[in-house]
Amino acid sequence: MTGETDLATLISQMRPMLDPQPYVFCTFVSKSMTDLAEYDPIGLFAETEGLTAILPVERARELGLAEAEWFRRITLTVHSSLEAVGLTASISAALAAEGISANVVAAFFHDHVFVPEERAEDALAALRNLAGDI
Repeated sequence: MTGETDLATLISQMRPMLDPQPYVFCTFVSKSMTDLAEYDPIGLFAETEGLTAILPVERARELGLAEAEWFRRITLTVHSSLEAVGLTASISAALAAEGISANVVAAFFHDHVFVPEERAEDALAALRNLAGDI
């Protein structure tokens, strides 16, 4: 595995970056990953109940799904290892202390935290504060 595993280093170097694009979490029972590819998902996950797609709002609108709750993505720009322990717990705790829900998606290089659009700036501030505390 590549990437950082030391929790203190991960937190102090995470440099949270807020994506200006809002996203919608959608679920589909009868569409495949191939069907959804044309809508530019930034994430797809197969679950027993259906396929979850994280779509840009404009693309979700094309499917009639833009009225769902909008989320903003905060990318933790540190290259975290998939074997790192405690990063998700630390960021979740910092956001929970501010009453902000978090949907964390770990990809190969970075962790991405989806927060309600109306709390995105608050979440970014909380994570920047966390990074400065270590």
